[in-house]
Amino acid sequence: MKRISTAVRKKAKAIKLLLLDVDGVLTDGRIILDHRGVETKEFDVRDGQGIVLLMREGIEVGLITARNSKAVRYRAKELGLRIVHQGIQSKATTYGEIRRQSGLAEMQIAYIGDDIGDLEILHRVGLAVTVNDGWEELFRFVDYITDKPGGRGAVREVAELLLKAQNKWDASAKNTTNISTLR
Repeated sequence: MKRISTAVRKKAKAIKLLLLDVDGVLTDGRIILDHRGVETKEFDVRDGQGIVLLMREGIEVGLITARNSKAVRYRAKELGLRIVHQGIQSKATTYGEIRRQSGLAEMQIAYIGDDIGDLEILHRVGLAVTVNDGWEELFRFVDYITDKPGGRGAVREVAELLLKAQNKWDASAKNTTNISTLR
């Protein structure tokens, strides 16, 4: 992992909720449709492990995505995510609802996005993140750009960043007694 600035570490220390876009962040952005129109998505197991580690340490994780996908619903259930919003036309509106329901301040929320539809949320959250293969225009509006691409470890990278900033990484990484829950 690259050297993290003091400003990013300070922001990461306050995070209690990590929200994710799906296509381009939790996946590599490709949408695979078979001849029947059945959609397939690929998820990186290390990203899933990062999500589980965050939740074990009290950092909630949720999804906000414009598309509606059975694969996403299944993966979210598998990971134990309670905040899952699919088929969203206004991610910013949904973000506002999630923030109000959580009772968290914006400085306590991080968001990982990769494209123009994520810009409004990235302007509002306490820690704004994009993936290294995201829309380059986002780069000037975020606090952190991952080394890893979307769908290939970017979420895990941010999970480690958050846990290390909050001094929870060493204990969390060592606590693998129930490794089957790490997905």
